[in-house]
Amino acid sequence: MHARGTGAHGRFELTRDLAEYTIADCLLGVGKQTDVFVRFSTVGGGQDSSDYARDPRGFAIKFYTEEGNWDLVGNNTPVFFLRDGIKFPDFIHSQKKNPRTNLPDPAAMYEFWANSPQSLHQVTILMSDRGIPASYRHMHGFASHTLSLWDARGQRTWVKWHFKSDQGIQCLTAEEAAKRPLHGAQADLVEAIERGDFPSWTVKVQTMSEDFARVADFDPFDVTKVWPHADFPLVEVGKLTLDRNVENYFAETEQAAFSPSNVVPGIGVSPDRMLQARLVSYPDAHRYRLGANFQQIPINAPRSVVQTYQRDGAFAGTGLPADGSVNFYPNDRAASGAPSPDPMVSEPPLPTEVQAAMTWHDNRQDDNFSQAGALFRIMSADQQQQLFGNIAGGLVHATPSVQERMLAQFEAADPAYAAGVAAALEAAG
Repeated sequence: MHARGTGAHGRFELTRDLAEYTIADCLLGVGKQTDVFVRFSTVGGGQDSSDYARDPRGFAIKFYTEEGNWDLVGNNTPVFFLRDGIKFPDFIHSQKKNPRTNLPDPAAMYEFWANSPQSLHQVTILMSDRGIPASYRHMHGFASHTLSLWDARGQRTWVKWHFKSDQGIQCLTAEEAAKRPLHGAQADLVEAIERGDFPSWTVKVQTMSEDFARVADFDPFDVTKVWPHADFPLVEVGKLTLDRNVENYFAETEQAAFSPSNVVPGIGVSPDRMLQARLVSYPDAHRYRLGANFQQIPINAPRSVVQTYQRDGAFAGTGLPADGSVNFYPNDRAASGAPSPDPMVSEPPLPTEVQAAMTWHDNRQDDNFSQAGALFRIMSADQQQQLFGNIAGGLVHATPSVQERMLAQFEAADPAYAAGVAAALEAAG
């Protein structure tokens, strides 16, 4: 996944002190600057696929903080197709090429979605006029998952991260995308930075207290849903700017390894089931792809002092403590320079009811249609027509049973949604 990528270096500047929420050093003090590396990507295609596929876009940020690396691994959409990581392999198989013909298979895509109503919100975004960004500079970024911050009092706040493009949003129709050069989005980013036109994003957050999360009428950890902006307004906290291209594409962009499990004190994760799966699967994929010590590769290595008892493995030998005489804890030699945990810096435990929700089904997550319907209703007539046509172009290849189930999902979201797709299907068939 995310094989076709483009990366650049830059910085994150804090414009609002977040001491009320966190002890994370990179989020304390207005004007604080943190170096970053950002990798943009398409998701489903191979390395030589088009930059202009109708596909989500990866938006992964590595913050080289003074306390270690923090990876914020997101997309250009605020939601995702699934809420349960166990479904992810089957979902990806359905979106890749047909295993027999090695050709794109839109029928398989819709067959999976017809059996997974939780995907409808993201499908509506993907098939809308925003499904093909004109460039990486002209799209928003989102952490998508609910993450968390925690402060010195042991108090946790749930948070959603948003990166709003200062260049504005520009997207392409399928016809316009077909006329673009295969790797036009990469060229656009490289050339913009080369001429000093540095792209930037205004960074905003939504916050939710643990107390509110307990009584919310929707599941705040369901990545198929957004938090309503009216109830959880966006608050500006920083600026992300890219101002330096890579010197070696393979060494930097290709070997960059991001994982949501890379956090620093004061920043945490959440019970989001998809996120919990990614905490394990991402570093596992990197160990397979790059080797056991992938975090010692320069693009992935922290800028801070490395403290670890980990030794050996392929390509080991950089960034370890000067005193290599001890590789276990507890020990009697902490004063010699070997690392020792700070018992005062620890994330607060999850409330018992949240722990239970990670195991047992939560009825708040059953509504798969209302937010998709709300999104449809704020579209202009032209945007709705584009949505109908984009869906029909793929759905026409599916079986009648799949078409019926998809139309039932559109009907549940909004009857006009289903009627528009049905008419477009008839015209395409």
